[in-house]
Amino acid sequence: MSAPLVVVAIVVLVALSVVVLYNGLIRRRNRIDSAWAQIDVQLQRRYDLIPNLVESVKGYASHERELFERVAQARTQAMAAPATPAARSQAEQQVTGALRGLLAVAESNPDLKANQNFLALQEELVGTEGRIAYARQFYNDTVQDWNTRIQAFPGRLVAASFKFTPREYFEADDTSRGPVGVQF
Repeated sequence: MSAPLVVVAIVVLVALSVVVLYNGLIRRRNRIDSAWAQIDVQLQRRYDLIPNLVESVKGYASHERELFERVAQARTQAMAAPATPAARSQAEQQVTGALRGLLAVAESNPDLKANQNFLALQEELVGTEGRIAYARQFYNDTVQDWNTRIQAFPGRLVAASFKFTPREYFEADDTSRGPVGVQF
């Protein structure tokens, strides 16, 4: 084999490797974006449940006006939070805290605990909290894969060349670990 053919073969192999690595990084970046969109879907589902839950509790505990306002304010702020993991995480901590207060009031009211509408909303909230936890875990797994790929050799070379940067995890504060408690 002549020297020019060897050089051409090496150049082709290097170019092919760069293309394969680049396309793999694009696939992973798109997977992260898709996982983030799933978090948004589940959070929106949660936000949509909150007004119905508040209305259910309001009929039985109308004296808790400050609590209802806190829940509504937390929901509004969370819906307006920037679409970054850090901002969303902080906003979700506020929503979780407000919901815990609302559900504590509901737990202390025996009539409300027997209300079928409230029980259905409670079940829906539990399911939604589970979906949020799963979506967050999937997102964090894809971020971990992405960050590992762009920091490990040879992906690091391609990532640096195309200015791919690490992504943030979507983390919950220690005070809000786990789903909102809704036991009755």
